[in-house]
Amino acid sequence: MTSIVQNFRNLALSIKQNGGLYRSILQLYRVDEIKEGEYIGTDRNGNRYYQNKRFFVGRSRWVIYNEKYGLDYDGTHVDPEWHGWLHYVRDDPPTVKPPITYKWVTPNPQENKTGTPDNYVPYSTVKPKIEAWVPKSNKK
Repeated sequence: MTSIVQNFRNLALSIKQNGGLYRSILQLYRVDEIKEGEYIGTDRNGNRYYQNKRFFVGRSRWVIYNEKYGLDYDGTHVDPEWHGWLHYVRDDPPTVKPPITYKWVTPNPQENKTGTPDNYVPYSTVKPKIEAWVPKSNKK
């Protein structure tokens, strides 16, 4: 009986943290789950980062992407500073311990362009070893 009560408490807390029932349904539609956890910080893209140490390692840190991305969010929208914390490379988030910055690192990383007209297509400088067969035409 207590586990049922605890499950309803967790559900109510998740709904409250996500901004109500309507926002929780939107969150469920966007990322297929609703969680409750401690708010850690926001990056320059407007993504929000959370942590709940009751969850398993690998599931205890997550990002809620900015709503401007809609359903087209991608892993490249996570800032490099937050990437290390999100993937358990660093223990402290960038809000507690700022990462080391280097001159050669670009401040605004590029978005992944795969599958768009702007994607990178390499070209070969080597002559192909096999040539395509062209049938003879029967025009007379």
